[in-house]
Amino acid sequence: MRHVRRRTVRRATRLAAVGGLLLGGVMVTQAAMASETPATGTAAGGAAQSVASTGTDLVKRLGTARTAGAWVDSEGRPVVAVTDENSAATVRAAGAEAKVVGHSMNELESAAAALRSAPRVAGTAWVMDYKSNQVVVRGDRTVSASDWGRMTDVASGIGSFVRMERTEGTFTTRLNGAQPILSTGGRCSAGFNVTNGSNDFILTAGHCGPTGSNWFADNQGAQQVGRTVNSTFPGSDFSLVQYAGGKAGAGADIVAIGDGNGVRITGVGDAAVGQRVFRSGSTTGLRDGEVTGLDATVNYPEGTVSGLIETNVCAESGDSGGPMFSEGVALGVTSGGSGDCTTGGTTFFQPVTKALAQLGVQLIVAAPSDAAQNGASPAPSEGAPQPSSSPTQAAVAPGSVTPGSTTPVTGGTAAVSLAARLTDPRNIGPGLLVIAGSLVALVATRYIRAEQDRKAYQRHYSANWG
Repeated sequence: MRHVRRRTVRRATRLAAVGGLLLGGVMVTQAAMASETPATGTAAGGAAQSVASTGTDLVKRLGTARTAGAWVDSEGRPVVAVTDENSAATVRAAGAEAKVVGHSMNELESAAAALRSAPRVAGTAWVMDYKSNQVVVRGDRTVSASDWGRMTDVASGIGSFVRMERTEGTFTTRLNGAQPILSTGGRCSAGFNVTNGSNDFILTAGHCGPTGSNWFADNQGAQQVGRTVNSTFPGSDFSLVQYAGGKAGAGADIVAIGDGNGVRITGVGDAAVGQRVFRSGSTTGLRDGEVTGLDATVNYPEGTVSGLIETNVCAESGDSGGPMFSEGVALGVTSGGSGDCTTGGTTFFQPVTKALAQLGVQLIVAAPSDAAQNGASPAPSEGAPQPSSSPTQAAVAPGSVTPGSTTPVTGGTAAVSLAARLTDPRNIGPGLLVIAGSLVALVATRYIRAEQDRKAYQRHYSANWG
């Protein structure tokens, strides 16, 4: 990946479309359409989900001593890595492909634990590569030769199945520009709408700001969206922004994709290696790619985050917190990565299932009638919109999945007209962005008690491109 030049706040506010639109009181994540229409296929979402479930179920049945992960191949078939021929026979009998490997999941996890216990080196990351049956350790260009040598020594002590790779990019959180907390020029992207039954929230990235941070829908800080009431970073990377009015409103189950249309979110699931996924964000809009690894650990300059989903979907500054989904199934929120959407790169996502479990909230999904009307498989619960009670799902098959079922963005005629204009790339310009605004900034609050603390936090979270 090429050297990525530094982006200023001023330029970032000119890029692409806004991160969220307030439609009828609801924050709907916005994403401009990608330059090329994603490929579509004829396979139904439910069929694709059952393919991934086959591999996952086999791994659970055989156990971590006899397996080393599962993935989906280029034709959408489940593949399970196993350590012996008896396990391979079981996998084939269940209708999946088997690959006999030399190292079990127990060994891969032991290697990852050894890496975590070593002295921390910012700019490094590692992930379990199921396909190669290795743990891949990557170091970005900020890692010194001495630190890389020390990491290499640790890897050598673990075994030959730990592979070392250098990357030219820089692993950063995807915040925008300088002073993302203290300036209205900084922004993240809204993720998914969630609820605890009494109040509604936006689920977004934890590194966007600490508990107590205020969120606005305009550069002037006049339209308050809500306040962060729970934030976890580092360790994990998720937070809850409680709506100022308490409720998300109509259309809370929709992720906008441009031209006044959106994708209905019908459930929540765990990502699968090889799965084709889609991400939207306030800087680069709608992008797609493939899941390349699970349970990734990234040593950001601000701290270490583990349990992430690794993908080859591109992302840039300002895309933090935006949603990742496939076939209407919510999978993750954008954490960070390296590269950009010109040269490509690696992006990591916080799994939604883990965030929901730890926060004690549920995803707001489409009502059964709405989902059925748009050809989606609704979650088996009642009400509209409603929290998801569906079991873990995963859409797969890189060539045969879409973002999900499209539907008009709701919120009134005037609001829909505005949304259509804003999400049309032909009409987006600096003036329109200023007028419409984005989910732009977190504002310094009384919770950052002293000027020294504010400056320290600013230095940590104002990640510019190097």
